[in-house]
Formats: sequence, C-alpha cells, structure tokens
Amino acid sequence: MAGRAFSRSKITIFTSTLLQNLTRKLTTETPFRPKPKTLPLDLNFCKPISGFRQYHDGRPRGPLWRGKKLIGKEALFVILALKRFKDDEEKLQKIIKSHVLRLLKMDMIAVLSELERQEETFLAVKVFEVIRKQDWYKPDVYLYKDLILALAKSRKMDEAMKLWESMKKENLFPDSQTYTEVIRGFLRDGSPADAMNIYEDMIKSPDPPEELPFRILLKGLLPHPLLRNKVKKDFEQIFPEKHAYDPPEEIFGRF
Repeated sequence: MAGRAFSRSKITIFTSTLLQNLTRKLTTETPFRPKPKTLPLDLNFCKPISGFRQYHDGRPRGPLWRGKKLIGKEALFVILALKRFKDDEEKLQKIIKSHVLRLLKMDMIAVLSELERQEETFLAVKVFEVIRKQDWYKPDVYLYKDLILALAKSRKMDEAMKLWESMKKENLFPDSQTYTEVIRGFLRDGSPADAMNIYEDMIKSPDPPEELPFRILLKGLLPHPLLRNKVKKDFEQIFPEKHAYDPPEEIFGRF
C-alpha cells in the first residue's frame, strides 16, 4: 500500500511540473503577446503657459508673416495703409508723417522695393521722396534704377524722366539695363524721338554700350528708316563682328 501511494505521488508531481513547462512554452511561442499597460493621459500639457493667449488671434506667425525679402511687420502695415489711402491725398500724407517717417532705414527701403514689385509706382515715388530727405541717404544709382524700370514698365515715362534728371543732378550714370528699358518704353509709347535722345545719351556715357539696346532700336525704328540708318552705322562701328538684319525692301521701302 505504501509503495502504491508513493508511486501515485510521484506521478502527480511529474504531471504538475509537465503542465507548468507546457504553459510556459505556449506563452512564449504564441504570436499574440499581451498588450502593454497604457498609462493614463496627462492633460496638463495642454494648459497654456502663463503670459500667453489660449486662442489664435488670427495674425500670421513665422514664415507666413514674412515675405521673401523678410519684410517686418511694421513695414507690411505701412504698405497696406499706403495702398488703402492712395486715392486720398490728405490721409496719405498723414500715413507718411505718422508711420513712414518712423521706419528704420532697411524697413523703408524694403517698403520701396515691395511697392515697386507690386507696380504701385505712385506710392513708390512718394516713399522715394521721403527716403531722399533722410539724413542717412546717399545717392544710390540702384535705388534710381529700380524705380525708373518700374515706371517704364508701367508706361509712366514722364515720371521716369523726372527721376532720370534727378539722377543726373546727383552725378549718377545709368547702366545698360536702364538705357535698354527706357528706350524700350519710349518705343512702346510711339516716341522714337525721345528714344533717340536716350540713345545719344548712351553713346556719350563713359561706360561702353552693350548690344541689346542697339537691337531694340534697330527693330523699333523700322518705320523710321533715317533714324534706323544712323543707329545701324554706329552699331557696325562699335560691333564690327556683328550683323544687323535688314527686312525686305517691299515691306518698309528702300533704306
């Protein structure tokens, strides 16, 4: 009896250990692992820091507020105010006195460049007049150049020539691009005589002329053979290796 009881106890101990080992293997080999315990979400991180607003006030932030040339907020406000009151001279002068004159040097130049880019030439001339009266202003041919090109592009040649004369009084000389665009502007407006005046000034300039203004004149002066012949002779003397195209005689007659 004692032997049978002892053998039974051995069998129960063996089966219990076998079952424990099987359960361990099954838990380690099953592909479905138990999910880790998720910690409770702490909502305190959403609370605003003291001193900051809890809502978006509608103003652009970061790169949305600054343009390609990194225009400051005050400069952008001035541009919007000038465009808003450009048809009211009295309010426009108030904006210039109260806001434009308060701008720093770089902000004022940025306002001028942005108005030129938007083809707001009337406002750009106003801002340029303010810049010329500042203590830090020094004659700069590039300030004149950009504004003259914007005026020529907008077909405001009278205002462009006023700046041209002011530039000459400050002993500044236009470059080839300025000559080219002003000549193109006069030809576009049907003023070949004015274009020839700019051409004569270009020939007398201390800088050697480039080929492009000659090409524009040779094309724009096709209805004016006498003026075109003069430009063609100068072109062949200055650029002997280049060739000037002549249209067929039946189109514009004999040159």
